[in-house]
Amino acid sequence: MVAGELTGTAMSKGQLFESMIGVVVLAVAAAFLSYAYQTSGRALTARTYTLNAVFGRIDGVTPGSEVRISGVKVGSVADSILDPATFEARVALSVAKNVEIPEDSVAKIVSDGLLGGAHVSIEPGASDVMLAEGETISITQGSVDLLGLAVQAFTNPATPAKSETAAPGLEDLGELQ
Repeated sequence: MVAGELTGTAMSKGQLFESMIGVVVLAVAAAFLSYAYQTSGRALTARTYTLNAVFGRIDGVTPGSEVRISGVKVGSVADSILDPATFEARVALSVAKNVEIPEDSVAKIVSDGLLGGAHVSIEPGASDVMLAEGETISITQGSVDLLGLAVQAFTNPATPAKSETAAPGLEDLGELQ
């Protein structure tokens, strides 16, 4: 039975090794889930307050888009809905509680680049009165349709004005001599 005992001992070492690998895999999975939770913005909502803003256009801004002040992320877009009465976009912004926004601040929709994404940029005002939970940023600027502007620029040719100081033509060269 000595051979059977050796086999049993080898099996327990193999099971121990497999168990250790399982524990490592579970630890890595837990670390990944924790990281995903932190970066998703869900953990941020516990330390935020909500402000509202109304825009004419919010092209490229979706729930989860960043809210920035001076290029620094201070929150995210929580929700956006269409006001059926005015056909304007009402946007709920989750802003970090440690960031106070003056009541005369300006909220703008700013493009992240040529490929599409956008974020909300807040330019702080000079007021001593700060916006509270649930209040609305009253001064806003919606997104600019860059593609529409480009199409309009290229499809509406401007009529060039004739310059009075144009260079003399070949026929005028004989008069100069």
